[in-house]
Amino acid sequence: MAFARTCSVALVGVDGVVVEVQADLEPGLATFALVGLPDKALSEAKDRVRAAVVNSGEPWPQRKLTVGLSPASVPKSGSGFDLAVACAVLAAAERLDPATIADLLIIGELGLDGRVRPVRGVLPSVLAAADAGYRQVIVAEQTAPEAALVPDVSVRGVRSLRQLIAILTGAPEPDEPADHGVGRRDSALAGLMLPGAGVRGLTAERAAELDLADVAGQHQARRALEIAAAGGHHLFLKGPPGAGKTMLAERLPALLPPLTQIEALEVTAVHSVAGLLPTDRPLIDSPPYYAPHHSTTMPAIVGGGSGLPRPGAVSLAHRGILFLDEAPEFPVRVLDALRQPLESGEVTIARSAGSVRLPARFQLCLAANPCPCGRHSRRGEGCECTPTMVSRYQSRLSGPLLDRVDLQVQVEPVTRAELMGQSRAEGTREVAARVLAARARAAERLADTPWRTNAEVPGHTLRTRWRLAPGALADAERDLERGLLTARGLDRVLRVAWTVADLADRDQPTRIDIRTALVLRTGVQRGLPERDPAVCFGEESDADLGGEF
Repeated sequence: MAFARTCSVALVGVDGVVVEVQADLEPGLATFALVGLPDKALSEAKDRVRAAVVNSGEPWPQRKLTVGLSPASVPKSGSGFDLAVACAVLAAAERLDPATIADLLIIGELGLDGRVRPVRGVLPSVLAAADAGYRQVIVAEQTAPEAALVPDVSVRGVRSLRQLIAILTGAPEPDEPADHGVGRRDSALAGLMLPGAGVRGLTAERAAELDLADVAGQHQARRALEIAAAGGHHLFLKGPPGAGKTMLAERLPALLPPLTQIEALEVTAVHSVAGLLPTDRPLIDSPPYYAPHHSTTMPAIVGGGSGLPRPGAVSLAHRGILFLDEAPEFPVRVLDALRQPLESGEVTIARSAGSVRLPARFQLCLAANPCPCGRHSRRGEGCECTPTMVSRYQSRLSGPLLDRVDLQVQVEPVTRAELMGQSRAEGTREVAARVLAARARAAERLADTPWRTNAEVPGHTLRTRWRLAPGALADAERDLERGLLTARGLDRVLRVAWTVADLADRDQPTRIDIRTALVLRTGVQRGLPERDPAVCFGEESDADLGGEF
């Protein structure tokens, strides 16, 4: 038989497309043609596959060889097709039984010596294969735990082409030494380094070590942090250097509940496509946290690169936290590029090679000084910046961007009494327990909807489906009429109010909840007469939530 076929997967963003790998041998001059819209790396597979087959002890067919990748309209990139191409060629040359590989899905790069190397994107590839009905998958041994996360799929990890040939022919398997070298990023670095300049993250272990009790004072900011975690709301921390903005942001991931199974697979798939999945941690089950430096480029933030776009920080922070420290120092173009994914929860990137949609349902946390020198305040003491410099600095965060941020909190300097005090503030464990209870309450209310947190619910649904307490919207409606609040801002105030009510174990937001949400959004004091111990920290009252923005 001069024809054989097997299957592999092409990645388009974080989605996999099953590709049929066909090999045809005909009489004629010994040539090797690879067709089906391959990129440069895939075109080089001809040399890798030929060397791997010969070095595995198999003869190379001295005939006209054509390998086709179907469908031809889908762009194909990378070296993950090598192993499938080699098996198809060997089956066409009657070294393997074509029937044994026809129903297999094979993913792996080949070294010149026949070793099978791991490739990125194995998890979304196997997910696509399972959706297409494939139940037997061959991958590199290092990526077998990742592929095994997909239910109802039989995964076999192999170390070399020689071993795979033995498995398919029923021959004794050769004793291949394990490959601990090339192909996967070291697990310690995988959680810290991302594509692009200066993008870093917190590993799950490091995030668990950061306790909220370490933050002295900052009762207003701590309350905002709890509300942000409970409802999935975006957060803006503004204050002088050394006030604790970064400390607060780094403790936010530990307040979030663990990812569900579906969310964990979504996050793991993104990191697998980016090539950042540690070999010793095939499933990411805790919310990711990424903090890019202000010099980070646009493709590193929103995704991009040559050829088909790859995930950026907004996608790598999917279901987690994206923290922009010194936010006004970021290019305005990069900051405004966040507006679309903040609304839709995904980012669409178009390039000449194709267009992809990447998930980007993240919580944005911004931190900024009040001015370039950081000492600007209502008192004006010690600030050397001119009013023009202050205005220009603050205007780098555009109104449309801040309008999408639910909580905007002034972080005041810590007092000597707070810093030197002996009383211990609430730790992460206590606050996380309240967050988990509020999330459970919201999940019960949203059980028959596609939304998972209050921050995702459309404003129209909040206004029409679930009733508020009588007169609860009076203050928000007044601000809307005065132009102090936009229609989008009103929706976000409603979302925060529902979260405040969930934390207080109330069935519906009251006027005090709406006022609290307004104060946390605008910083304008409203003389709130009540105090809600369910969500307050320390001894401050709701009237203390005001501040300058």
